[in-house]
Amino acid sequence: MSGSYLTGSAAPLITFVGTTPNIGTTSAAFAAACRIAEESGRPVGFLCLNLKSAKAHRFLGIDRPAATLDGLRPELLTGSLLPDKLLRSMHRCRGAPDLYVLFGNMLRDQAEFFTIEELEHLLAVAEQTFSVVIADVGAYWDNAATVCALRKANKRVIVTTSALSHFQEDGQRWIKQLSALFGINARDYEAVIIQQPWGKGGFHVKDICKELGVTFLGEVALTEPLLSQLDSGTLEEWLMTDERGRSMMKEPAKKLVQHYGLKRQARMTAQPWYRKLLTHRGGVSS
Repeated sequence: MSGSYLTGSAAPLITFVGTTPNIGTTSAAFAAACRIAEESGRPVGFLCLNLKSAKAHRFLGIDRPAATLDGLRPELLTGSLLPDKLLRSMHRCRGAPDLYVLFGNMLRDQAEFFTIEELEHLLAVAEQTFSVVIADVGAYWDNAATVCALRKANKRVIVTTSALSHFQEDGQRWIKQLSALFGINARDYEAVIIQQPWGKGGFHVKDICKELGVTFLGEVALTEPLLSQLDSGTLEEWLMTDERGRSMMKEPAKKLVQHYGLKRQARMTAQPWYRKLLTHRGGVSS
């Protein structure tokens, strides 16, 4: 693969954080990673940094992942993690070959023992390995992963819903109060609004963003088909093959790809006339 560590430049880190648990933060973050990998054609690293409630592996139908974040503790403790080891610890998505997934911590009772230094090391290696890094930290702030991934992020995405208790009460508590303690202003976030199946609650996107003091990035409809994919562990296939799945986070991903100059480069081998030329020459290019 042609990761960023070959050029020595650090990849942008995009961190997704939820105002509230179990509203679809991981789904939105993973869908964004799929769309960015698809749109850019570059290696994307998705890091499940949910230290207390990791679910990405279940959404992808892998009940017992061979490698997880907690399995990297020896390397993180000694600051010796290398790109090759990180890559070997990541799940390769069949439908999105440019997407690499590090599943989260399986040892919930060990969550508080992860340190800022360990997470900084992990993120630094990831940023040198991939062209883009997506960190999903869920909605819990009492751990090193959330604080570190938000402080180091080049772009911070706050995920919330149109429920007043989510975007107002939880949003005020985390984004306007706690976030400020770590030097992160509400203006430093962009919002993805989850529209839930039971209705919008009468609050428009612009009202939610105004209340939070953030700019708007996109929306996600938490539909019955999507919920069904999460339960059956087929999120990846749905995002890549179903018409409704393929539209999830498409526009926000386009904005992010454009913002970071990651637009897919036209490849000569993709041109019909070039393929015919190769065929004529017996598959040998000059």
